[in-house]
Amino acid sequence: QFVESGGGLVQPGGSLRLSCTAPGFTVAKYAIGWFRQAPGKERERVSCISEGGSSVYSDSVRGRFTISRDEAKNTVYLQMTDVKSEDTSVYYCATHVTGICYDNYVGYDYWGQGTQVTVSS
Repeated sequence: QFVESGGGLVQPGGSLRLSCTAPGFTVAKYAIGWFRQAPGKERERVSCISEGGSSVYSDSVRGRFTISRDEAKNTVYLQMTDVKSEDTSVYYCATHVTGICYDNYVGYDYWGQGTQVTVSS
């Protein structure tokens, strides 16, 4: 199971870095996605990094968020910049064992408990 961390309260326009790791799981061998789910809304994929290292982003975060992978630390990061109130959500990471970044959250496994990000002044 993955473990997410780094969430918290941040002001609009600020930055935050989320971390995703899984003891005993080599993140570089699979696709790792970041998702978010706000109350009453469907879970959406924010970003994903494939086994090959290619990254994809949702339209709502492209240009503001950056996904990266540190193989030495076996950790995937989501750097969030210029955050907006609509980024407020619980953020999760999960893996698609095919190594491919599929759009839909269905098919991703080993979901963590999530980390809360709140954007507010």
